[in-house]
Amino acid sequence: MALSTGFSRRRAISLTPLIDVIFLLLLFFMLSSTFTRFAELPLQNATTGSEPVETSPLFLRIEPEGLTLNGSALTLDALPTALSDQRQGDEGTVVLVSATGDVTSQRLVDVLAVLRSSPWLTVSVLS
Repeated sequence: MALSTGFSRRRAISLTPLIDVIFLLLLFFMLSSTFTRFAELPLQNATTGSEPVETSPLFLRIEPEGLTLNGSALTLDALPTALSDQRQGDEGTVVLVSATGDVTSQRLVDVLAVLRSSPWLTVSVLS
């Protein structure tokens, strides 16, 4: 007579469904998350054929080691002061920005962030 010991052999748990669930959760959270923007810099390309402007624009040249505003060399820290000295009346002042070939994109963003702090400026990036 066969005696039953009461112990049944348990099957090994398959990890494949668990890995599938974890993968699906990972996909869900990746696709449902929002990637926030730290800062947004509005860019306006210089165009031709626009109406004549009564005030002359300022020309800002970005170089790897410095800046020139209308031909005068200055640093990034001195840029807001130099721009406020060049302010032309109550209407907006147009600043044409040109970068040399060796300027990094981070340097361009740093300069545009400084220019953005002056709401009376209209910035156009020359390509």
